[in-house]
Amino acid sequence: MRASRWVLAMAVAAFAAMPSLAWAKVELRGKLEQGAVIVGDVESGAKVSLDGKSVMVSPDGLFVVGFGRDAGSKAILKVTHADGRTETRSLAIAKRDYEIQRINGVARKYVTPPPDVLKRIAKERKLKAAARPADTPDAYFAEKFEWPAKGVISGVYGSQRIFNGKPRRPHFGVDVAAPTGTPIVAPADGIVTLAQPDMFYEGGLVFLDHGHGLIGYFMHMSKIDVKTGEHVKRGQKIGEIGQTGRATGPHVHWGMTWQGTYVDPATLVGPMPK
Repeated sequence: MRASRWVLAMAVAAFAAMPSLAWAKVELRGKLEQGAVIVGDVESGAKVSLDGKSVMVSPDGLFVVGFGRDAGSKAILKVTHADGRTETRSLAIAKRDYEIQRINGVARKYVTPPPDVLKRIAKERKLKAAARPADTPDAYFAEKFEWPAKGVISGVYGSQRIFNGKPRRPHFGVDVAAPTGTPIVAPADGIVTLAQPDMFYEGGLVFLDHGHGLIGYFMHMSKIDVKTGEHVKRGQKIGEIGQTGRATGPHVHWGMTWQGTYVDPATLVGPMPK
């Protein structure tokens, strides 16, 4: 009897000493902070949810999640493995400090649009909403991203915008200033879901679907070189920098949404190349 208890005790001790395998096959790439885009990798056949919301997972286990500008300090990631095991991880989301950016000299119609322009804005809002698919299965987001243009970073994600002394919504993207005509390239593979040369606020506007609800968009373009439905490759020219729409100087605004939440595309790339 004593021998049996000793063997059992040793077996329990050996099991307890084994390294935890709970997250051995769950990898997250990216810094957990407000505005971040995080690429995940789980074993094939697993299911993922974030704060109770189902997250699309590719057949080979790739997924992407994003955190908004004012995301809370904690998020719950749940993984259900193919064998039925369910595991939960509490993610600590770091808080970011945001700048206040004052921009003067903006045409009055862009700060307080007249009634006839409001109708145009409402129509364009529907057009943009329809161009943000939430369930495209391609996992283009899993590849390395690059900057869409080279230049001076003149605006950053999350900053509070004040136009002509009037507070407006935060700046949901990163601005790269460069001369009109500077090439804009696709930062990663994607499908063009919108290519409009004359939007009221955005001017020349292109949407790129990187898969699983991750949509990149490029504003104020002077020229568009792609068409809706076109598959573009990373580094392929999609247009040129301009000063169209609500812009006070030539630049490209690179924005991004994940499942409708505005995220910071700069979290996917390193420093601006020189």
